[in-house]
Amino acid sequence: MCGIAGRVALEGGPDRALLARQLDALVHRGPDGSGMHLDGEIALGMRRLAVIDVEHGQQPLYSEDGTVVVVGNGELYEHRAQQAQLEARGHVFATGSDIEIVVHLYEEHGIDVVHHLHGMFAIALWDAARGRLLLARDRMGKKPLLWAGPRPGVLVFGSEARAVLADPDVPRTLDLEALDATLATQYVPPDRTPWAAVRPLPPGGRLVWETADAVPRTDVWWSPTFGPKRRLRMADAAAELRVLLQDAVTRRLEAEVPVGAFLSGGLDSSAVVAAMARAGGDPVRTFSARFSEAGYDEGPHARAVADHCGTLHTELHIGPIDADGLLDLVRRVGTPLADPAVVPAFQLAALAAEHVTVVLTGDGGDELLAGYRRHHQLAWTRPAQALPAGLRRRLPVPPGLPPRVRRLAGLLALDPDHRYADLFRHFREADRQLLYGERLRPLLTAGRPLRAVEDAWAAGAGLAWTDRLLACDQAAYLPGDLLPKADLTSMAHGLELRSPLLDQELVDWAGRLPPRLKRRGAAGKLVLKAAVAPWLPPEIPGRPKQGFAVPVGAWLRGPLSELAHDVLLDRRIADRGLLDPAGTAATLAAHLRGEDRSAVLWSMLVLELWCRTALDEDAVPDRPELLCR
Repeated sequence: MCGIAGRVALEGGPDRALLARQLDALVHRGPDGSGMHLDGEIALGMRRLAVIDVEHGQQPLYSEDGTVVVVGNGELYEHRAQQAQLEARGHVFATGSDIEIVVHLYEEHGIDVVHHLHGMFAIALWDAARGRLLLARDRMGKKPLLWAGPRPGVLVFGSEARAVLADPDVPRTLDLEALDATLATQYVPPDRTPWAAVRPLPPGGRLVWETADAVPRTDVWWSPTFGPKRRLRMADAAAELRVLLQDAVTRRLEAEVPVGAFLSGGLDSSAVVAAMARAGGDPVRTFSARFSEAGYDEGPHARAVADHCGTLHTELHIGPIDADGLLDLVRRVGTPLADPAVVPAFQLAALAAEHVTVVLTGDGGDELLAGYRRHHQLAWTRPAQALPAGLRRRLPVPPGLPPRVRRLAGLLALDPDHRYADLFRHFREADRQLLYGERLRPLLTAGRPLRAVEDAWAAGAGLAWTDRLLACDQAAYLPGDLLPKADLTSMAHGLELRSPLLDQELVDWAGRLPPRLKRRGAAGKLVLKAAVAPWLPPEIPGRPKQGFAVPVGAWLRGPLSELAHDVLLDRRIADRGLLDPAGTAATLAAHLRGEDRSAVLWSMLVLELWCRTALDEDAVPDRPELLCR
C-alpha cells in the first residue's frame, strides 16, 4: 500500500523538486519510505507503506534490463504463484514484492497486463523503449488514481488530488457541477473531482500516453457482468459462497505486519471476521465503534461476534467531533465527502493503526448481494408502473404519514429512470433553490446533480430488476462514496484496508447468481445469510440492516451547534458565493427549532470546511484557529 505520483512531458525533462512536492503531499499514505525514477520524459515516485517484502520491496521496481519501471499502490494476491510461473519462463526477480510481477507480466502482455492482476491496485508503468506511460486501476476501483493534462504534451497523475495539484501547471478551478452533485448526494461523483482539471481514472480503467503523439487515451478494460445465470439451489449456492469467502479472506491475510478487522456487528463484517478466525493462527484483532445515542449503537452485536469467534476486541466510543478535529478530518481526507460515516471511520482507523497495519472490512456485501433497504423501497413502487404517468403524478399523498413513507409515495410521480437516483438525494430541489449562492444558482436549471446515478441506472437497461439495482450501486455509490471513504480515512493514518467481499472471483460469481438467491421481498443477502449462519451467533444473520449511521442531527443541536453557527454564518459564506447566507441561516435556525435539517447542514458544513482547507491561502495545517475566525 502506497501513494504514487508522477509527470510525463515531451519537453523540459523531469523535475525532481516537483516530484518531491507531489510525494510530500502523500506522505500519510506511505510513512515507511519513498522512491523516485527520473529519466528522459518521465518522473515516477511513490511513498511506501511496507506490507509485503518489508526489507527489500522498495519501489520503483524494474525489468531485468531496466527499460520498464513501475510504481504501484495496493496489493496483488496471486503474486507468489505468478512469480514462480514467470521465473520458470526465464524472468529474473530482484525482490519478493507483489508489485514486481507487473513489469514482467507487462513484458509478456503489454498494456493487457491488467487482465492478469488479481487484487486492488493503482499502477503507473513507464516503458522507455516505446516512450509509453500506462496508468491502470483495479476492477472495482478500490485504489484511487487521478490525472490531469494541463497543457499539450504534459500529463500529471497521483493517488490523490493534492499530489496532482502540487504541479503549478494544473489549474485550481472548481468543478461547480461536481460540487452541486456532492451537495445532493454527500459524495463527489465517481467520474469527477472538485477540480475541473483533475479527473479520476474509472474503476477498471486504463490510460495510455505515448511520446509519438502525447495524447492520453483512456478505456475501461473491465466492468461487472450479470450473466449467464446459473441454476442453483440455495444450499448449493451457500456452500459455494462459503468456499469463495474463505479463500478471499485467506488471500488477504498475507502480510509481514499485523492484520486485524473492522467489526460492526452487521452481517458482512461478521462474516469476514468469522472466516479470519477459521483460517487459524493467532486470535484476530477486531475494532468496533460505539455510540451513546439509542438506535445507533451496534456494539453489543459486535461484542457477541467477537466472543463467538474468540477475537481480541477493542471498542471506540464515538462522541461529537470538536471543531479542531473536524477541520483536521476534512483536511486529511482531502475531498468534500459529506457522508457522516466518515467521522467514525476516520477515528476507528486511527485507533486500529495503533495496533495493526492491515485491516479487513465487510465492504461490498450490500452491492453484490442486495442488502440495502432502498432496494426493497424501489421495488415497492413497481406496481404503480401500470398507471398512466399523468395519474401517478396526481396521486394524493395522505397527510400525517411518516416522512419515510411520504418520500416513497412521492417516488410514484417520478419516471422510473429517476426514482432510484432520488433515493440518494439529500439536497431536494427546494433546498437548492433556497441555499445556492450566485456561483451555483445557474445549475438550478442547467445542472444534473443526480447524473451519476441516473446514467448508471440507464446503463443497466435490460438487466433483471435486482441486477439493475446492483449494477447501479457498483457503478455509482460504491466507487463514489464507500470505497473513497474507506481508502481516504484509512490512508490518512497509514492503514491498509482490504475488502474480501469485493474479491474478483466472488464478484464474478455473484453476478451469475440468480436474483432470487439474493433478495426476496424485504429480505436481502439471502445466500450470504445461509452461507455464514453456521459460523456466527444465531441472532446475527437475521438482524435487519442497521448501517453505519451517525447522530449528526443531535450533534448539530447540541455540542456542534456553536461550530455550525460559527462556520455557516461566517462572512466567508457570502464572499465565496457557493451558498446563500440568508438561506443558510434560515436552515440552521429551523434545525435548532426541531426540524430535521441535519443532512443538508452537514453537507454545507463539510463543503465550507473543505473550501477553507483547499482554497483559502491562510488555511494552513498548523493553524486550526482559522476554522472559526
